[in-house]
Amino acid sequence: MGIPKVYGMKYGKIDEKQNHFPVFVMESSEHSPNQCVLRDDDIGAWLYHANCIEFMDILIGKYIDGIFDMIFADPPYFLSNGGITCHAGKMVKVDKGQWDKSNGPELNHEFNMSWLSRCQRLLKPNGTIWVSGTHHVIHSVGYAMQQLGMKILNDITWEKPNPPPNLSCRYFTHSTETIIWAARNEKAKHCFNYDAMRKINDGKQMKSVWTLPSPNGNEKVFGKHPTQKPIALLERIILASTNEGDLVMDPFSGSSTTGVAAIRLKRRFVGIELESEYLSLSVKRLEQEINARKSSLNFV
Repeated sequence: MGIPKVYGMKYGKIDEKQNHFPVFVMESSEHSPNQCVLRDDDIGAWLYHANCIEFMDILIGKYIDGIFDMIFADPPYFLSNGGITCHAGKMVKVDKGQWDKSNGPELNHEFNMSWLSRCQRLLKPNGTIWVSGTHHVIHSVGYAMQQLGMKILNDITWEKPNPPPNLSCRYFTHSTETIIWAARNEKAKHCFNYDAMRKINDGKQMKSVWTLPSPNGNEKVFGKHPTQKPIALLERIILASTNEGDLVMDPFSGSSTTGVAAIRLKRRFVGIELESEYLSLSVKRLEQEINARKSSLNFV
């Protein structure tokens, strides 16, 4: 699949005709193409083919007080190191790609500190960040958050009701992922839509263990990402911690589930993805959701 068409202008300029987010096209670098591959100013959706650290450095220089109301991040888990798992009843290698290979605990943690510190600076004063991961990465993420002075609000356990079996029979079956929710700092007055969470939980306080199935076939009609999250999970996260019109960012956009959920819930979305093989998948999913939203609004 080819890379989608590119939108924008030369590095450093800002398109004033946009929905409260500048469309940058930067000079490409050794590590980053730096291109805007999807842009819809009417709905408020922008997808960039870029290295998230380079891209966030540009934004930090522009937005001293932050720009994003919420960030969701699903960073590399660093688990593609020759292990095995079960997929569709078959034994397969756990090898998601070079981007998911471990460089050792020290360098892995350094990477997490690097992107998390930039996310922290790009959050608005009362903004929050959600980070998903398995035990391979999430403890480093939590420690990095504490080192940066973030306020950890919750650790959500996402329970998968039908996980793949453990083929070695030497461990408990891995059936959960942890999602850490944190505010920019201790002083932040974060958004939490308590009543909305009660409403979708039969009028009861929602607990921090969420049982939600993995993405179904309808969510993979254009292809799939190896760590793709279900739309229902991102809808709950966005509904819990943002309001309509808020700006949501995903620095590891993958298949852009965050964007699909954000558009569906009338939030604006900025996605960043470096791996070119997932961009066409993301563009197709986002365009489908944008078209559905415009149809409901009777766009001409």
